[in-house]
Amino acid sequence: MRFLFFVIVTTAVVSSGLQFSSLAAKETSPEEARVLLFEDQFDRNESQEVKEEIGNGWASNSERRAHGNKQVDLKDGAMHISFHESADHAVSVTHPAEFRDGVVSLRFMLEGKADSLGLNFADLKFKGVHAGHLCVVKINTRQVQISDLKTGRMANKYYELNKAKKLTPEMQVELKSKSNRFPNRLDTNRWYALQVRIQGDTMSVTIDGKLVGEFSSKGIAHPTKRLLRLAVPKNAVVDDVQVYSLSNS
Repeated sequence: MRFLFFVIVTTAVVSSGLQFSSLAAKETSPEEARVLLFEDQFDRNESQEVKEEIGNGWASNSERRAHGNKQVDLKDGAMHISFHESADHAVSVTHPAEFRDGVVSLRFMLEGKADSLGLNFADLKFKGVHAGHLCVVKINTRQVQISDLKTGRMANKYYELNKAKKLTPEMQVELKSKSNRFPNRLDTNRWYALQVRIQGDTMSVTIDGKLVGEFSSKGIAHPTKRLLRLAVPKNAVVDDVQVYSLSNS
């Protein structure tokens, strides 16, 4: 985290050349303040091309899950994330981001029709779920999915049973209620502006200023999101990341 500052959000807010959606302006009040926790434009060079050298507080699971093979590459002023054939898990690129309510904005591009990008919010100190998973947004070229993981499939009472395919019919119905999908077509090889907003028990997703969907579930209201994970099972390109916490005076 390089610095903090407050921005009072009004009905027309522009940050780093990206205009926040009309939805964000509508949802915020004059009393609401955004605190910038961190930002990254990835406008730096790596000293070599063999190993990952993300920098600025970012980390990945490549050492543990891809035998140290490079899956994150900084080039052309953006972060290129690519699943390595030796990996046994989707690429996870992480950065600390501690807030209760917050907003993540970034630009992203999917280069293939099968590509997707996930924004996963976690609290590794919370042991009631597998690997700290709290909630997630998954974006592909066909739809957006918003899920409560804390009271859903990552909850300890469901996780192992789900892996073993031993969920009861009642549990399966319960888990289906913890997620919602929203049709949304995206072109490949095109940049999009994304905003993910968490406030209370509601998560909303805006792409290029258009509200794609919002979903409410009690696990989303977990009091402390401590870690942002960019989850990529195949490929994605990310740039201009900004993470804010929200507070009301």
